[in-house]
Amino acid sequence: MTIKSPVIVLGAGPGGATTALFLAKAGIECVLIDKAVFPRDKVCGDALSGKVVETMIKIQPDLVEKLEKQAVVTPCLGIEFVAPNSESLKMRFRDANIVLPTAPGYITTRIEFDHFLVKQAKASPKIQVVEGCEIAQFEKQGQNWILSNADKSQTFETPLVIVANGAHSQFSKKVAGIAVEPRHYCAGLRAYYKGVEGFDETNSIELHFLKEFLPGYFWIFPLGNGMANVGVGMRTDHVSKNKINLKKEMEHIIQNHPKIAPRFKNAVVTDDIKGYGLPLGSKKRSLSGDGYMLIGDAGSLIDPFTGEGIGNAMWSGDLAAEQAVKAVQANRYDAAFLADYDKALYKKLGGELQLSYQLQKLVHFPWLFNWFVRQANTNRALREAMMGMFDNIDNRAQLKNPLFYLKILFNWT
Repeated sequence: MTIKSPVIVLGAGPGGATTALFLAKAGIECVLIDKAVFPRDKVCGDALSGKVVETMIKIQPDLVEKLEKQAVVTPCLGIEFVAPNSESLKMRFRDANIVLPTAPGYITTRIEFDHFLVKQAKASPKIQVVEGCEIAQFEKQGQNWILSNADKSQTFETPLVIVANGAHSQFSKKVAGIAVEPRHYCAGLRAYYKGVEGFDETNSIELHFLKEFLPGYFWIFPLGNGMANVGVGMRTDHVSKNKINLKKEMEHIIQNHPKIAPRFKNAVVTDDIKGYGLPLGSKKRSLSGDGYMLIGDAGSLIDPFTGEGIGNAMWSGDLAAEQAVKAVQANRYDAAFLADYDKALYKKLGGELQLSYQLQKLVHFPWLFNWFVRQANTNRALREAMMGMFDNIDNRAQLKNPLFYLKILFNWT
């Protein structure tokens, strides 16, 4: 039996679940398919930025409050960048005088967050959630896509596929032509530790650009209850070229770095160190075609500097849902019509991704990155631009203005 639907969403992670929820809100039925059965773990940094909070409130005003009640979440009020010379740049999210119904950001495990969103999708009569089904075959027949698992025991038909099944999406590779490019891809490792010390009341996420580990970075994200998400990331071409063993490097930092090791003196790792890949948005790609749109990691939309992935996935899911509603209403699923999604996506995220790519390049020059952090400590415009990556400060207009970069260069305020 073939299940037919106006829209099929491949992948029920944050991007896919967000897409389905926005479609349902607009009155459009869809099928949400995932190869896993939830709850399931996903290797990630576990940080939920201001983009995530904003998108959840847009889906449903009290959705963040529901998350706070149903999952272990740690409110996150800021971010800290540590330069190779150990100079620290600490930034609080948003204006401290703004009264918010929720925190500007959170940290929570993906096993809880993703399951929470899937439960919201299951509660909607407009969304049919299919778990434990890995789509292995996809074929275009006329206007429709025919999707099925390996033995064709589960088959689906739709004129529109929204691809949200992550960095290893076969649809993205085989249909959309999204290739793994080492210069635009990052290798990451993550582990959970209990007993890490040195966090303050802001529960800030920390990105350490250690001189001996450049051009990679080391992170510590507080999870609450004495737990922390700890990991490293480095662009894949550098890992391959220099034959770097990321696990050994990560363990060496934790055990020996003069600033890091003391914070782990009483800490114990609670699971294995696990690896994952991050397709970076450091290159503009075509994210739509005849009868499909790519979102999140399947569209290589991870922030090149910060590793932000969840927020960008949810933002792209929102925009894809908007275009899908228009497509269903107009009964148009051709590439020319769906290309408006690409335009909207890069209008919203393009400037931020470009700035982040430039920041990524700074890491190759420790002295320049040190200078940059020093400038940011005294330059409000630069700090706000960086905060926009996490907290959705609308800086797109200034990013297009050459005067903005002059202000940064000459430290004008």
